[in-house]
Amino acid sequence: MSQDLTLDDYDFDEDLEEALEVDLPVPYWRQAREPLACLIFLIPLLLIYEAGVLWFGGDHPLSVRNGADYWLRSGLMSIGLEAFLLPGLITGGLLIWHRYGDYPWRISRETLVGMFAESMILAVCLLFVAQLQDMAFQCWFPGDVSIREASPGQRPLLAIPANFGGRMISYLGAGVYEEVLFRLLLLPATMLLLQRVFKMKAGWSAFLAVFLTSLSFSVAHYIGSAGEAFSLFSFTFRMTAGCFFAAVFLFRGFGITVGCHALCALVVGVLTAAG
Repeated sequence: MSQDLTLDDYDFDEDLEEALEVDLPVPYWRQAREPLACLIFLIPLLLIYEAGVLWFGGDHPLSVRNGADYWLRSGLMSIGLEAFLLPGLITGGLLIWHRYGDYPWRISRETLVGMFAESMILAVCLLFVAQLQDMAFQCWFPGDVSIREASPGQRPLLAIPANFGGRMISYLGAGVYEEVLFRLLLLPATMLLLQRVFKMKAGWSAFLAVFLTSLSFSVAHYIGSAGEAFSLFSFTFRMTAGCFFAAVFLFRGFGITVGCHALCALVVGVLTAAG
């Protein structure tokens, strides 16, 4: 004899718990911004850079290290920590961010491929902006330098190594450590300062923080004995590039920002060497 089922025969709480435990796919546009995806995307670049510093730098690794890398390591040493801990601290920071952000502990290969493709597209866009600015400056200021003589990615924050391989490693380091310093650390800290201390709204604090950190990014290339001579073109373009990288960081995440900056720097570096 068939038995009629009633609503009382179902355990809705148990069914709901089972449904919530199902791992649903995370959309690419969201997963690419998650700290774990950024970390996995970043690790090969970190390994190549650190290995390249050892290979091309030899007994003088500072001749290859990017300036932002040097500044960050100097900051660690000033508080009693060893400089070699920097890559580990970046890795640990992203993992802690991922853990306490309650993000899922999974990442798809398609997401990493997409992040690389998106980095390439954005790098091409920035290089296109550079060409437009170069054309404009050649018309308006014919005495200023061209894009091949000064660009935000082509000239790292310290003196350029003499050999081609060392230069490429230094440009790669610019993509990694300049983004760690100016976007991952300074940009959120400036936004928080403007909101907490100056009581600014989120939108205005983000706008002003982008401007201030981009200005700092541009000015940093002219500081110290290893800094280059000031050029209106290079200063303006670095400012523009800083705003571009900041916007990518806010809307597309840290990993794609690093990829975009590194690719842009390497392309301009190769063009400079070839020209």
